[in-house]
Amino acid sequence: MHHSISSVARNADALSAVWSGGERTELPYLWLRDNCGCSECCVEQTTEKRFHIFRVARDLRPLAVSLEGAGSEDEAIAIAWPDGHRTRYRSSEIHGLLSPPRPDLQYWDGRFQPRRFDYQRFLASDRAAAEMIEEFLRTGVCVLVDAPTEPDSLEQLATRLGPIREVLFERIHNVMLDPKGYNIAHTGLAVAPHNDFTSYTWPPSVQALHMLVNECEGGESTVVDGFALLNELRSDHPDKFDVLCEVPVPSRIFSDEYECYAANPMVALDSDGEVRMVRFNTAQMQAIPLSEPRLGDFYAAYHELSRRVNDPSAQVSFRLEGGQILLCAGHRVLHGRTALLTNGHRHLQDAYFEHDNVRNHPGMLRRTGRI
Repeated sequence: MHHSISSVARNADALSAVWSGGERTELPYLWLRDNCGCSECCVEQTTEKRFHIFRVARDLRPLAVSLEGAGSEDEAIAIAWPDGHRTRYRSSEIHGLLSPPRPDLQYWDGRFQPRRFDYQRFLASDRAAAEMIEEFLRTGVCVLVDAPTEPDSLEQLATRLGPIREVLFERIHNVMLDPKGYNIAHTGLAVAPHNDFTSYTWPPSVQALHMLVNECEGGESTVVDGFALLNELRSDHPDKFDVLCEVPVPSRIFSDEYECYAANPMVALDSDGEVRMVRFNTAQMQAIPLSEPRLGDFYAAYHELSRRVNDPSAQVSFRLEGGQILLCAGHRVLHGRTALLTNGHRHLQDAYFEHDNVRNHPGMLRRTGRI
């Protein structure tokens, strides 16, 4: 679609561009100079910026501005700067930079079922991979079916999800009934909805739970949309929501070799005030210091969030069979399982990836012409 600028005017510190539809966009002079894409300002081989903003005056103003090729596909604003540098921006470039794309999130409750995708197609087909990742970005959860049942085959997902994020456990972590196991997942007990490694200041943001064999009765997988619950809590009790964003909660996990401890609020917001991360792990939560002045308010809010997380109407349950992989957005989706009712063989492996790598994969496929 062609976007045309009808006029540009110079103000004290910005150009004012009027689009053909009547909308106005302010283009600060320092922004225009800083984002110049010419070969002097950027490294051609890598597209990295080499210009440094301190090299021009803070009150920079252009010597001359013109609109070239008005109405054509190549329409552009041409700017001459006091140091002799020239910058040219196509109207289509400027339109593409008006605002960043917002993620299109689909919230859900216990009536939802994660979509299922074929493992081999996900790896082999760029189009299938993009389709699954876009669903994952919307809902935070997907299941890959007809996956291998050989140990450590989660390594194969790195071609789509990016490098495995290593943590203090094994690179690919084994979860089996183990009387010497170091956390609740190695027992037959129910594991309440939680997300992993709340004891890291930046917890892993994608988790792959790969069932190799499941001959147990019970042990249904459960998932909860943490963002959906928090948005409801924010609407119902804004004061409780605010406390969860403010009070640091200590969390600890350890292995034979390492210890990991960090204190951060249960809820983190992005720069637009939207929920970016929930940290909810009852098992690893440590005592909040008694000196915390909002301790009473925090516990009222935590009690309410805990009630909502553990409400069956918020929980999606399904059985993960051998050769199936549950993918969860680790900063959004809480996962758990019901109690194991028999001692049948059950072997789960999990590994972690980073959401940034997953999120950018479809864009890379488009940019390189693969989809």
